[in-house]
Amino acid sequence: ICAVLYPGDATEEGKLLRLKQQYFLCSASLQDIIFRFKERKADRVSGKWSEFPSKVAVQMNDTHPTLAIPELMRLLMDVEGLGWDEAWAVTNKTVAYTNHTVLPEALEKWSQAVMRKLLPRHMEIIEEIDKRFREMVISTRKDMEGKIESMRVLDNNPEKPVVRMANLCVVAGHTVNGVAELHSNILKQELFADYVSIWPNKFQNKTNGITPRRWLRFCNPELSEIVTKWLKTDQWTSNLDLLTGLRKVCVHASSLASAFVIAHHTITV
Repeated sequence: ICAVLYPGDATEEGKLLRLKQQYFLCSASLQDIIFRFKERKADRVSGKWSEFPSKVAVQMNDTHPTLAIPELMRLLMDVEGLGWDEAWAVTNKTVAYTNHTVLPEALEKWSQAVMRKLLPRHMEIIEEIDKRFREMVISTRKDMEGKIESMRVLDNNPEKPVVRMANLCVVAGHTVNGVAELHSNILKQELFADYVSIWPNKFQNKTNGITPRRWLRFCNPELSEIVTKWLKTDQWTSNLDLLTGLRKVCVHASSLASAFVIAHHTITV
């Protein structure tokens, strides 16, 4: 199944293989997560599913792991015996969505026929999610009835019915974020603007990347101490420009290394 990452999807066989990959990885991860959760709860009263979201976070990076939503619902309902409302509450509090780009490849749309062929139970769950979302909007936001079709999880265009995976992520996740302030604003003001009017607090920003304080000082304290020693200050963790002071040290160290090599070569000869 995973011999080739992102197989070509120009053919139905390629589409099915790619969907199999996504499902395999999502299902394996969730089954392992649930197993570990139940194992750690073995010494306590069973059925503590309300605690699941406080112990587990499933962060969907772009739409490739979106099948985690219907798969978690399936596992909770069909395997663990939860009802829809309880399973949905657990799922909604567990999964969140990071959008990395507004490019089409990160906003997958899967053929309903392909989805139904490979994952009929998941398609049933997705259809129910779409139905309940539509009913919620119609009953609570009469002003948005004209926009509901573009917001739905299912695009039922008779020529090419698809599942909008990004819409599913937004509807099902407790939080949606971009990876930079500008990007997150685009999501809120353009791509997902209609959803923002329903769930204004669902949309956040998480700036992508790492900081020297978190990465170098915390993860590599020994190297951090060396840097601080040669700079004679630890203020570089909040002022990266101070790291330019290492250039003098590096030049000096390079000269010493060259001298050592020459001396070693002379002794050897």
